Amino acid sequence: MRFDTHVLDIDAEATAQRLADFIRDRIRDPLRRQGAVVGLSGGIDSAVVVSLCVRALGPDRVLGVALPEFESDSQSADLARQLAEDLGIELITEEISGVLEAIGCYDRRNEAIRTVFPEFGEGWTAKITNPGSILDKQTFNFFHLTVTDPQGREHTRRLPSEAYLQIVAASNFKQRVRMTKLYYHAESRHRAVVGTGNRDEFGQGFFVKYGDGGADLHPIFRLYKTQVFALGRHLGVPAGILDRAPTTDTYSAEVSQVEFYYGLDFLRMDLIDWAMEHGVDPARVAGFLDLQPAQVERAMAHIRRKHVATEYLRSVPSELVGTESEASVDPVPLHRARTDPAVSGR
Repeated sequence: MRFDTHVLDIDAEATAQRLADFIRDRIRDPLRRQGAVVGLSGGIDSAVVVSLCVRALGPDRVLGVALPEFESDSQSADLARQLAEDLGIELITEEISGVLEAIGCYDRRNEAIRTVFPEFGEGWTAKITNPGSILDKQTFNFFHLTVTDPQGREHTRRLPSEAYLQIVAASNFKQRVRMTKLYYHAESRHRAVVGTGNRDEFGQGFFVKYGDGGADLHPIFRLYKTQVFALGRHLGVPAGILDRAPTTDTYSAEVSQVEFYYGLDFLRMDLIDWAMEHGVDPARVAGFLDLQPAQVERAMAHIRRKHVATEYLRSVPSELVGTESEASVDPVPLHRARTDPAVSGR
């Protein structure tokens, strides 16, 4: 099996046209919708997806929706607005802070934070990090909570499991509320919600089930993050988006996707993931990436663990088949034979 640093190179024009054709064909049939709705975050994934939708459908049939809340980076809204203007599409801004307050997103999250930092309060910010590199640890990395006080001083402590789960569960309200808003605009205009998740996110579980993982189709589902950037450059995505480090845009303190979840830069991670999927020997991979074989093996093991641990996120609801008396029949995935991962919602 061939392996070098160019195995992820794509024919950007051919890929863009193929994905635009996919979007157009699926929205027409089987979805039978009249256009697309895309949530614009100011990041590379949504920028590429909305650009593909414009190529597929024309600007008049594409709606961009920005969904900020009071902890969002203001740069996100500015970049979304610039992109919408460049593409000539309509942009609607839905501020979701009020909904999140009403549902208890901030209160429940802060309650969990105060179990670690009792002094946490107004004027403080917080983020979850996973320090270190997946190349250099053989065991699971432990999440840490970093808070910044009103004087700008950072404090970091290891995050207990209970607090971590509550913080994440509360923060996930943000993605689920955003998806609810997108479906409102899609249904009111008889359009489809087009998802922005890439291969790294779906493969390693970096998405919220029935939140940003939910959509009517996922055109970049099979593209690695580095390939998404390549496609973005070809499609003329603004430099401000291309040069911006991908963030979670979820926590009150800014944290990159690498720092929070992946633990490795996208280029090396994508190449290692590709090599693992294609059965390339870790020693060959190490030679091209200036790493030790043991480091590549650790990275592969880490990615495999994420594949397994997040399988429930990619599963579809199960149904019990057979009669009521057949209690021993195992549940099977709903519509298993007909599910297309590039089309089905998550």
